[in-house]
Amino acid sequence: CARAQCPPELTLLLTILLEQIAPILLAAGAGFAVGRAYKIDLKAVSRIIFYIFSPCLVFTSFTESNLNGEQFGRMAAFTAGTVLVLGLAAFLFGRLMRLERHALAGLVVINMFGNGGNYGLPLNLFAFGETALAWATIYYVVSTALVYTVGIVVASSGRATLRQALSGVFKVPMIYGLILAIVMRVAGVELPPTIFRAVKLLSQAALPVMLVVLGLQLAEVKRPQNLRLVTAASVFQLISGPVVGLTLAALLGLSGPARQAAVVEASMPTAVITTIIAVEYNIDPVFVTGVVLVTTLLSPITLTPLIAYLQL
Repeated sequence: CARAQCPPELTLLLTILLEQIAPILLAAGAGFAVGRAYKIDLKAVSRIIFYIFSPCLVFTSFTESNLNGEQFGRMAAFTAGTVLVLGLAAFLFGRLMRLERHALAGLVVINMFGNGGNYGLPLNLFAFGETALAWATIYYVVSTALVYTVGIVVASSGRATLRQALSGVFKVPMIYGLILAIVMRVAGVELPPTIFRAVKLLSQAALPVMLVVLGLQLAEVKRPQNLRLVTAASVFQLISGPVVGLTLAALLGLSGPARQAAVVEASMPTAVITTIIAVEYNIDPVFVTGVVLVTTLLSPITLTPLIAYLQL
């Protein structure tokens, strides 16, 4: 139906889908098309994001926002709680399905870590604005730190020591961007204008490049073999995220842009980084990459009504 003739609820859903989610998928689609047509060094492009764009985005998000230490702590607690509860839920679901140990570890990892960076950050910006983006960036930083600690321990089924896992955090450049931003805010100092403009310029490039890389990453995903298991795991991931996110946001008293950003970040499809962990620790990488692809393709179905609900 024409938008003017549609019921208000349907008009809202169409607006969210076309104006907030579709642009993200189109940008990722451009990366997907290039990835299919040409041999792109994905690792090199990903490293540029990891070492340059993401730290600059984190730094500018925190130096330009009005978030205080208490707010940061609540969002960090939400992130940690969400990751752990989603991991426990996936473990119980996997035991119910009687999955083998390696597949169970894969299920837990894919359910714990959503694509809060490449997909979640631009979606929060489009749907809720700059303030929500600042909140979402906290989730992104904390969840990335957890990927390189809790995620590795789960994937290795306990083979990684606590010291090895914790050392992974200090290899994440975003952590240093966050620390620098916090120190400068506490000290009340600013970067020289020339340096800050360079950092700001790089931060503005982060989101579009992230979307292109998401498409490049999806271009390398192969068709899943066990479609029944992949579908079950994908549906579980897309449903459990919003349920856990809404519940924990209420328990922690998050409201406004904080609640919107938190719930959306918790509801993202599976992060592509899980495929790298799956290959590294041999936790059924074909299954994991299949879930990454299916959850990304199905995500508009769950995210569109969720955003509409959060905008009310």
